[in-house]
Amino acid sequence: MEINTIGVPIFYGCDIEGVNLGPNTLRENGLLKILKKSNNIVFDLGNIYVPELLVEDKFKEHENMKYLSAIVETNRNLAHAVYASLSSNSFPFVIGGDHSLGLGSLSGASRYFKDDLGVIWVDAHGDINTYLTTPSGNVHGMPLSAAMGLGHAVLRDLYFRGRKIDPKKVFIICARDLDQGELDLITELNINVWTTKDINSIGVTAFLEDFNNRLSNININNLHLSFDIDSLDSSLVPGTGTPVHDGMNIKDIKNILTGVFSTSKVRSMDFVEFNPLLDKESVTLNNCLEILEHVSALIK
Repeated sequence: MEINTIGVPIFYGCDIEGVNLGPNTLRENGLLKILKKSNNIVFDLGNIYVPELLVEDKFKEHENMKYLSAIVETNRNLAHAVYASLSSNSFPFVIGGDHSLGLGSLSGASRYFKDDLGVIWVDAHGDINTYLTTPSGNVHGMPLSAAMGLGHAVLRDLYFRGRKIDPKKVFIICARDLDQGELDLITELNINVWTTKDINSIGVTAFLEDFNNRLSNININNLHLSFDIDSLDSSLVPGTGTPVHDGMNIKDIKNILTGVFSTSKVRSMDFVEFNPLLDKESVTLNNCLEILEHVSALIK
């Protein structure tokens, strides 16, 4: 498989500096070598340009969304990079940076696959807040809702006008820190959600069976996988901006990823929210590299 590695050194979505160092830190610690291990042909397309904004201007464009113009510009460019990669029959592997980039990568995949696309969102959070429900103003909590056509038009219509993904084709996995507005939306739209508690109570094997059954029912051929490292337990990823306890262990996350890739439908992927400045004794770095090595063997 030809893999296009695309770095997105952005922290504006989470408003915690350091996560912007994630792409280059992973490169410096062998990311490209890891991705090449399974006979993949790997191209490093460098980093998407992220405009510089002053901290005091973070709410300049909108009172409830921080750093909006820079996030929109970065995601628009990312969307086109993902679309161009898919158009060249390559696998876009997007390295963050914070999860606000998920809107750009999903928009690029949506332009290419149109309605024949689902998204797997592996995350401790739902990322389906809007400017009306956000408790923080952090846009990394809004990319999936915007992709579903909700929230402010400047995010909803990024890259091309209209909805990028049908809520029925959204699968949120490992959620355990959901705001009330997100819970209401999940109920309203009947979004497929498995919390960490759900998965642990039935086991990964039973979860994957349920996931595959639901996936079969919607009859799609292409998936975008967006993986946030905070799906793991906080003890395993101290180097992330919003760690949550009672998360998944490494073994179960690997099994979940194996199950998702075994559908043979994953066409693009994000890997986000690694913050080297918050890491402790390289615990997060080493766990990220272990997961990336596992993923590299699954991309085919």
